[in-house]
Amino acid sequence: MEQCACVERELEKVLHRFVTYGHQSEERLDDLLRNVCELRSRLVAYGVQDADLSVLHQTMAQCCKEIKETVQMLASRHKDIHGSVSKVGKAIDRNFDAEVSAVVAENVWDSPERQKYLSETIVEHLYRQGIVYFCKNGCDSYLCESGVVIDMSMKQPFLELNRILEALRTQDLRPALEWAVTNRQRLLDLNSTLEFKLHRLYFISLLNGGIGKQQEALQYARHFQPFASQHQRDIQILMGSLVYLRHGIENSPYRSLLETDQWAEICNIFTRDACSLLGLSVESPLSVSFASGCMALPVLMNIKQVIEQRQCSGVWTHKDELPIEIELGKKCWYHSVFACPILRQQTSESNPPMKLICGHVISRDALNKLTNAGKLKCPYCPMEQNPSDAKQIFF
Repeated sequence: MEQCACVERELEKVLHRFVTYGHQSEERLDDLLRNVCELRSRLVAYGVQDADLSVLHQTMAQCCKEIKETVQMLASRHKDIHGSVSKVGKAIDRNFDAEVSAVVAENVWDSPERQKYLSETIVEHLYRQGIVYFCKNGCDSYLCESGVVIDMSMKQPFLELNRILEALRTQDLRPALEWAVTNRQRLLDLNSTLEFKLHRLYFISLLNGGIGKQQEALQYARHFQPFASQHQRDIQILMGSLVYLRHGIENSPYRSLLETDQWAEICNIFTRDACSLLGLSVESPLSVSFASGCMALPVLMNIKQVIEQRQCSGVWTHKDELPIEIELGKKCWYHSVFACPILRQQTSESNPPMKLICGHVISRDALNKLTNAGKLKCPYCPMEQNPSDAKQIFF
């Protein structure tokens, strides 16, 4: 974080100089343009024949001199900004190690299968973001360039979701309401509140229309009937706000209904529920992997440097494991983790957790190490048992 702060300070200096340069340039050019316009007006008003040629020559020379000085001044200051920009590059080189290949397993993307997975992940990320470019043949540019074969039915749901999200960002609820009504039963199976909140937000938008929308709001309130049992309190608040419609909801005890953060909330709820129906994670796997890598990379660079200094090359074998545990925060917790209480190691597919007859759980490696003469004594209770009676458990 300290390295990032150093680079950020240099960037702030550059941005400040750019802004200052822009303001000064505008002021100087405006003054120059104003002087030229005044000179032109005088020439048009008096005419060349009425003006003294020596005075005219002197005035034009002075104007040309001011223009030349202004151009030189702006060029000089712009040149100074280049020096500040170069300092940012030096700060990046000074605070960050540009060589990261030392912590990357060699030939990790060599196999065609892994290249295919990577390309499919990138395509999915682009579809999630609504970024689709078409080539002259009418197909996706990225698919043409990479040669990846993607089922086109995979793209359609993402295009629809991005269309609805774009409408929600412009406070247009109709596409989202149509989608929610079409998928009502599936949303109910998820215990989703999306459809009610969409109707609630549409009702609030009618309240924003003032007394002229009162009749329409009353008629729209019929949409709340299917949700009366679960959202009775919320519906009562919405109907109570109609009393203050003549004086303005913003001047009533119900002013909280007009909070603008509701639009961001409804976008998040729609994204979450739509991804659940499609069997997708809310966040893009590529974004999560990239963010996790950014957090883990500095730690890995440090441990790699320590390993090289102490000449412990065998500690990190570049297999499906890291030399140390890296904390990525609760946001990156996606499944339960079991650590063997005997060996203090996290279990894996090759070393799964095993449940003993007595109910205690240890790893398979610990079970093998504790087995003696075909018998196993539980490390937590005096029960002796046959190791073959242990059963693998799945979290």
